[in-house]
Amino acid sequence: MRRIISLIGSVAAFAIIAQVAFAADIASVVNNPPATPKFSLIHVKDLASLMTNPDSHVRIYDANVQGVRDSQGMIPGARALTSDDNYSIATELPSNKQATLVFYCANTQCMASHEAAERAVDAGYDNVSVMADGIAGWRAAGKPVEMPDGSSAGSGS
Repeated sequence: MRRIISLIGSVAAFAIIAQVAFAADIASVVNNPPATPKFSLIHVKDLASLMTNPDSHVRIYDANVQGVRDSQGMIPGARALTSDDNYSIATELPSNKQATLVFYCANTQCMASHEAAERAVDAGYDNVSVMADGIAGWRAAGKPVEMPDGSSAGSGS
């Protein structure tokens, strides 16, 4: 009988500890909600539309590594960043902090564009977006790309 009472006491103590731990986890989520992105998301069709609007003055930045650029190309007119997380704000971004900036990388799994965009926002840029579909989504939508050798490729080949 003592064993049963001891076992019941142990189970009850464990249940109380588990409830306290669960409540602490809930409190940490409620009191510290996940950070919201500091930039907007933009889709391929919206970027393509911005690019055709002469009043948008959009600046597009490729955050891919050179190997991706070599195989997939770049969006026409995009500027290649030297790095997604260590590029020079002073020399690679415009001095106008209100400029429309769009960053992209390889695809929806790639976070380099997000890192580059966060860096721009942290530097004081107000109008920053990420095209999360990346160059893969751009190509899949049939949009043109510029290859490193200067040639153009039509669509998502």
